[in-house]
Amino acid sequence: MIKCIAIDMDGTLVNSEQVVSKENAQAIKTAQKAGVEVVVATGRSYEEARYVLEEAGLHTYLICANGAELRNPQGEKQYSVGMTMESIREVEDIFKKFQLYFEVYTSEGTYSNDYEKALSVLMDIYLSASLKDNYEKSLEAAKERFNSGRVKLIEEYEALFQDPNKDIYKLLAFSFDEEKLEQAKIELVKLDSIAVSASGKENIEINDENAQKGIAVTSFVQERHISLEETMAIGDNYNDVSMFQRVGRAVAMGNAPQEIKEFAHIVTGTNDEHGVAQAILNALETVKQ
Repeated sequence: MIKCIAIDMDGTLVNSEQVVSKENAQAIKTAQKAGVEVVVATGRSYEEARYVLEEAGLHTYLICANGAELRNPQGEKQYSVGMTMESIREVEDIFKKFQLYFEVYTSEGTYSNDYEKALSVLMDIYLSASLKDNYEKSLEAAKERFNSGRVKLIEEYEALFQDPNKDIYKLLAFSFDEEKLEQAKIELVKLDSIAVSASGKENIEINDENAQKGIAVTSFVQERHISLEETMAIGDNYNDVSMFQRVGRAVAMGNAPQEIKEFAHIVTGTNDEHGVAQAILNALETVKQ
C-alpha cells in the first residue's frame, strides 16, 4: 500500500508548457484526500518551485535543490544541507576550466552573474525541449525568472561564497557541448564529499553528498513512520535515481531516457500525457483492490 508519493517537477510534474496540468493537480489532491503524503522533490530552488505549485492550487511539502532543503506547505524551512567551502572552490575551478556558465543556489535564493548568458541558455532549453518554436514565449519565460525575483543578478559569486548568512545549496552548470560536460563530469566525480547529478542532458548539478533526493525522501518518510516499501517516487532524470534506488515503487516518465527507465519498476505516460496522474491513480486503484 502506497502511503507516500515523491514527485519530481521538471519533465515530470510540469508539462512542456512548464505548468502542472489539471489532471496531475487533481490526482495529487485525490491522493491527499485519501490520506497519502505527497512531497514534491525538485532540483529547483524553493522560489522557483513554489510559484508553479501555487498556480496549480497545490499545497505539499517541498524537497528543494535536490535534497538540500525541506520546506513545509507553509513555506517554513524544516532543514537544510549546504556545501562546504572546500567543495565549492573545487567545483568552481572545474567549471571555470571548462568555461561552463553556472548558477548558484543558496538559502536566500538563486543567483546568476551573467544576465545575457542566463537568458540564452534558458531560451535554448525552452526552444529545444519545451516551448517548441515559440521564440517570443521562450524569451518571455526566460526574462520572467529575473523579473519575478526568482533568480537574482549578482556581479561576482565571491560575495555569496563569503556571506556567512548564506548557505550554498547547489552549483548548476549548463552547456549544449556534450563533450565539454562529460569532460567536466569525469573530473567532478573524483572529488570527495559531493553528489554529481543532472536534471537534463544540458546540465550538471552539484550538491553536498548528503543533499540528494533519495536521502531527503528517506528522512521524510522515516519521520512519518512510513516505510520506503510504502513509498512511490516519480521522476525522469539522473537526479531522481537516488529515489528510485530506495523506494518500493519507482515510476519513470515516458519521456525519461532509457537508462533512467531501467532503474524503475514501472514506466508511465509522458509529462505531456499526464503521466503523474496515471501513476498516482494506478497506485490508488491498487490500494482499493
